[in-house]
Amino acid sequence: MAFTHLHVHTEYSLLDGSNKVKELVARTKELGMDSVAITDHGVMYGVIEFYRAAKAAGIRPIIGCEVYVAPKSRFDKAGQQDNKYNHLVLLAENNTGYHNLMKLVSRGFTEGFYYKPRVDMEILREYHEGIIALSACLAGIVPEYIQKGLYEDAKIKALELQEVFGKGNFFLELQDHGIPAQRTVNQSLLRMSQETGIELAATNDIHYTYAEDEKPHDILLCIQTGKKVT
Repeated sequence: MAFTHLHVHTEYSLLDGSNKVKELVARTKELGMDSVAITDHGVMYGVIEFYRAAKAAGIRPIIGCEVYVAPKSRFDKAGQQDNKYNHLVLLAENNTGYHNLMKLVSRGFTEGFYYKPRVDMEILREYHEGIIALSACLAGIVPEYIQKGLYEDAKIKALELQEVFGKGNFFLELQDHGIPAQRTVNQSLLRMSQETGIELAATNDIHYTYAEDEKPHDILLCIQTGKKVT
């Protein structure tokens, strides 16, 4: 069985991802993989182009989004204290999930936009059907609590997310990009999986296609953050 990338940012993660959709699909096929996901930050701009390119190449497209989740309500928009959010990866399991994902992303803009298009737990409960969720990168709420030394709080949050999406539809996401914090978090996620029965999913937080894209991608991030390469 081929590995499937479930956490992928394309050029539609503006000033953050640099995967060109057609290159991404071609590379997926070249590596002998039969499916790949799109999970851009807070948006679904690239979904149609991605779907058509994947289908044309004989690759199964998995439609998703890495959404921004407000800590309380998506309607909270008062000063810097509400300029906070956590990441959560959502994948459409079926057509119902695709429609619900579109509703979530749209409402993130029309109702929750504050620096970023944000959703909240209330709206995730409303439009959870047909969606598979992953706990995301170090910016996810579960990894964030673990990094703060709040393991039990992290476990409570993981169980809440499982309750929202349903047993078997929420996964603890393991990543290893050589970041020390990820190794610490992964150990706690392994323990959490054993204690809760929530299954694990291994991902790569993909932002570019080829190894040689690292330097141009670094420049792209400098443009986004207003920093110098040095």
